[in-house]
Amino acid sequence: MTLLILALLAALAAAQTKPYYPPPDSQGGWRTLKSPAEVRKTAGLDVSRLDQAFDYATRTSRHGGLLVVRHGWLAYERYYGKGHREANPAMASVGKGYTSIACGIMLRERKDRIPLGLEQKVFTEEFLPQAFPLNDAAKAEIKLGQLLAMTSGMQEGRSGMVNGETLALAARKQPDAALGQDGVALHAPLWCKPGGGYSYSSESTHVASIVLRNIVGKEMQDYIDEKLAKPMQWGRWGYARTRNGVTLPHTPGGGNIAVRSTDALRFAYLLLHKGKWNGKDLVPADYIDKCANPTPYNPHSPFTLQFESNRGGHVAGAPRDAWFKSGAGGFGIYVIPSLDMVIYKMAGDDPQYDPAATGLPLLYKYDGSRDNWKPQTKNQFSDGPVGVDDGVRRLLEMVVASVVK
Repeated sequence: MTLLILALLAALAAAQTKPYYPPPDSQGGWRTLKSPAEVRKTAGLDVSRLDQAFDYATRTSRHGGLLVVRHGWLAYERYYGKGHREANPAMASVGKGYTSIACGIMLRERKDRIPLGLEQKVFTEEFLPQAFPLNDAAKAEIKLGQLLAMTSGMQEGRSGMVNGETLALAARKQPDAALGQDGVALHAPLWCKPGGGYSYSSESTHVASIVLRNIVGKEMQDYIDEKLAKPMQWGRWGYARTRNGVTLPHTPGGGNIAVRSTDALRFAYLLLHKGKWNGKDLVPADYIDKCANPTPYNPHSPFTLQFESNRGGHVAGAPRDAWFKSGAGGFGIYVIPSLDMVIYKMAGDDPQYDPAATGLPLLYKYDGSRDNWKPQTKNQFSDGPVGVDDGVRRLLEMVVASVVK
């Protein structure tokens, strides 16, 4: 009898320490807390502080919401404008994080095809036959890790960074649309030698997705569906691939995944748990560590493999182990291991919620309450509204400030 009791106690202890994973929304979804008192007791969060963070979010984007999971409990979920649990907004550059994680899965699964991993030089006939003939011989030196860390030298915008110092870049010529979706990215000009500097480039990330497509032999959207969406049982999702009536032929690796809010949380929660989901090892833990921490592929900025790491403490009000990805319109997903917390900042403007872009119809009614919205939160350094990344970082600090235990 004593042995039986000890066995039962051991089984109970094991059950209590086993990580919680939410069922799909169709089967009840995330476990939730009903009252501010429950949120404080179980999740260790002050709802009044979260309400302040939510109010801040409403002043930084036309539409959106704020969702916070701590200790496996969905402790906070509020929306405004077209923000809704059933919304599928184009999440802009947050999609780059999904591209990176897909590449991490590919590197483990197809190691025989790409044995050098992130060190592999990819502008070759084997990995990127679409790039030939090369428009710049220096591209032959670009490694996959540099594409994902945005240190390939490919220029898209007007600024770069070398060892922490920001540089103004001359404007590049408008890309030739006749090159098509892949060609525009593959022929982006270089502003420096590969590895010589950091410059944010959606085209660089799209090239990484072309490498993945060529190696796995399918569209990245289909690969993500197989490796993440189905095992984690996401609801409906897709990519914004149609603009002005024209549909892109390939998954846009540079962004615009369209995932429901509670599934965006599931993605962040997967990262929090080092790629494990309900007994399945979906993503290599060592690759997630590379995303969360400074990378040798980018000594120039806090940008890792498509994420931003706070190891250097540039977001002063957040733990040093926090890491996150922002997206145009004010979107952000966050992982904070030391607080056992993940956050999703839903955001965006009208075009990002347009069903014509994703092919996913609206399943809810919008009340028009944000039609005349104007940004109210000002950047402390100028007369304009707060910048996307500044808003994403500030919201992180405000949610962290809600932690009471």
